[in-house]
Amino acid sequence: MQKLQRDAAASGVVWLTIVSSAQGEQGFVDRAQANADTVSRNAAPAHVLLDPAGTIGRLYSAETTPHIFVINQDGALAYMGGADSIASTRVGDIDRAEPYAHDAIEAVAAGKPAPHPITRPYGCSVKYSS
Repeated sequence: MQKLQRDAAASGVVWLTIVSSAQGEQGFVDRAQANADTVSRNAAPAHVLLDPAGTIGRLYSAETTPHIFVINQDGALAYMGGADSIASTRVGDIDRAEPYAHDAIEAVAAGKPAPHPITRPYGCSVKYSS
């Protein structure tokens, strides 16, 4: 994910990490913890947005962490889904997987449509507020 963030930035893409978990739920962080997590993970988002009410997450129907959304230059949703084709956290699977999000980011940065506009996201479920 961190490499994907850096590749996106190199392509002129603004990467926003949005934390939509509700207070008291798994995945919830405050500002200090979000900043600490970003540093400890060597992450490179342009910004981290805290969304404890789930407003943004629900707007995009985010289901998992991560659930990746790529928005084109016109503000239209160009891609939604998983980082890649293998629902795994094993580093060894990265080279075997089709890089859906990477391919979508590159295509959109070049003004083209994402090759796979919708794929299945995978990860932990977003813990929205009631």
